[in-house]
Amino acid sequence: MSDLHQLRVFKEVAARKSFTRAAFALRVSKANVTKSIAHLEEDVGVRLLNRSTRSVTVTDAGATLYERLDPIFKLISELRDELAGFATHPKGRLRLAAPHGLSLGVLGKNIDDFVAQYPDVHVSLHLSNREEDLIVGGIDVALRIGPIEQRELIVRKLQPVPMVLCASPKYWARRGIPSRPEDLAAHDVLTHSLWDCASRLSFVVDGETKYVDVRSRIEADDAAPLIALAVKGLGVTCVPEVLARAHLGSGALVPVLKDAMPKSIWLYATYPHRNHKSAALRALLEFLTEK
Repeated sequence: MSDLHQLRVFKEVAARKSFTRAAFALRVSKANVTKSIAHLEEDVGVRLLNRSTRSVTVTDAGATLYERLDPIFKLISELRDELAGFATHPKGRLRLAAPHGLSLGVLGKNIDDFVAQYPDVHVSLHLSNREEDLIVGGIDVALRIGPIEQRELIVRKLQPVPMVLCASPKYWARRGIPSRPEDLAAHDVLTHSLWDCASRLSFVVDGETKYVDVRSRIEADDAAPLIALAVKGLGVTCVPEVLARAHLGSGALVPVLKDAMPKSIWLYATYPHRNHKSAALRALLEFLTEK
């Protein structure tokens, strides 16, 4: 019995004792009703209805099926209502992937606020600095910082991410503070290996984007070790400002070229499907989108 429509048709015919009246109630043709009953009987391998030119009655097998249909359709109706709840009210498990550094910065703060606002949502946080197959991994949404390519996934901008170019005071004292982006070519730079432009830095000069090729001394797929190495005086790094804020506030890192920092770095959300997003996912996307 692979077709619920066939079961609904049978229920109407058995209840109304008429193919014609069942067709009228279901708003389908009598031929459609006849075909559905024939397919259902062929599927179960037994006659369910006795019919003549004047009457329709159920067989013993038909009576057994008819008695079982009410709880089945009640269960289906309850299940439909329960599933519809996921589309209308934020609830259930939301599997969220994010890079390690982001979990300690913007995301960490926002997730606290989000779960407080939506108590019926359970967030399952998966931390990884590598892009993953969201469908294979069962991930509802992945958050990423930086340039991102338009692939098969849906990509949505959430928030701009201010960047900071910084190094320790002793590094600047030893190597000199750059007065223009081109000066970075002579410095030791600690770069982010996951960005396609890891071997160069982007700046905005007179309203135009400018790229400077740099010498990467150390690269990492996470901002945290780059910041730690910069604090030790090993080089200059360009990272999201929120991740380095504590060191900037304490003076352990000193920012430079503030006016030339790029404005094109964003926090992005990627998810597999454009349509039929759950209410929990829609709520998170709106929550993280800067108003």
